[in-house]
Amino acid sequence: MSHLNYNHLYYFWMVCKQGSVTKAADALFLTPQTVTGQIKALEERMSGKLTKRNGRTLEPTELGQLVFKYADRMFGLSYEMLDIVNYSQRSNMLFDVGVADALSKRLVSKILMTTVPDDNSIHLRCFESTHEMLLEQLSQHKLDMILSDCPVDSSQSPGLYSKKLGETSMSFFCSREMNDVVFPQDLELRKLLIPGSRTSMGRKILQWFDKQGLSPNILGEFDDSALIKAFARYHHEVIFLAPTLYAAEVKDELPLKQIAKLNDLKEEYYVIFAERMIQHPAVKNVCDADFHDLFET
Repeated sequence: MSHLNYNHLYYFWMVCKQGSVTKAADALFLTPQTVTGQIKALEERMSGKLTKRNGRTLEPTELGQLVFKYADRMFGLSYEMLDIVNYSQRSNMLFDVGVADALSKRLVSKILMTTVPDDNSIHLRCFESTHEMLLEQLSQHKLDMILSDCPVDSSQSPGLYSKKLGETSMSFFCSREMNDVVFPQDLELRKLLIPGSRTSMGRKILQWFDKQGLSPNILGEFDDSALIKAFARYHHEVIFLAPTLYAAEVKDELPLKQIAKLNDLKEEYYVIFAERMIQHPAVKNVCDADFHDLFET
């Protein structure tokens, strides 16, 4: 039996993971023609077709599913091996964390503090993006852990796990300079700053407006929660949505007024990680920590 070219197998595995040759080529920094050629070579080696087109995506054939199952185990173990080697060889353990940009930076920083051992022997690298982009990075083993505002769907992302860390209610705020704000009527009259519709909270608040029969007067939508707060600091004639805890954060800094607390609207915090990271000390510290006091208003 001739030798198996593992590069060919890796390219096929990436196509299955990404769902298309173009996406796989982008991830591999190769041209689509190169990836296609490598998969054809693997098909010749396997004496059968490995992929079939389903609309705009590629999916494995029956033979392809068999090959992918073994390839997934092989490359999953290879990434795990590299992680273990990396952790054991560095004096400061490298730990890559993805953070959903919609989350409160103050709460995230408190959660991340639990990953730092007593001797500070860790090298944290934090990356911000959307929940969907971070999940993609985690599934490609480019991240060790994610902090996000929604859990992972295990049926869509096998091998990934999530745990809820806590939740906080949301409130509408404004500057104390804005007098006689009538809630909720003024949400249609005054300019609003809200989370972007691509975020979990952005979708929740739009649903809340619909339930209330309100047509909000939106000045800006922001994926980044810190940008909402920064914008509100310099534009005093706006109402903005933020975690209720925000009032305690800035009580000595800003002339802030809480208009209304929305008890039925919660910002949730989840840790998401791959199966290979279950025993990682930083992940265990986050999962075992009690954040009840952190999320208390």
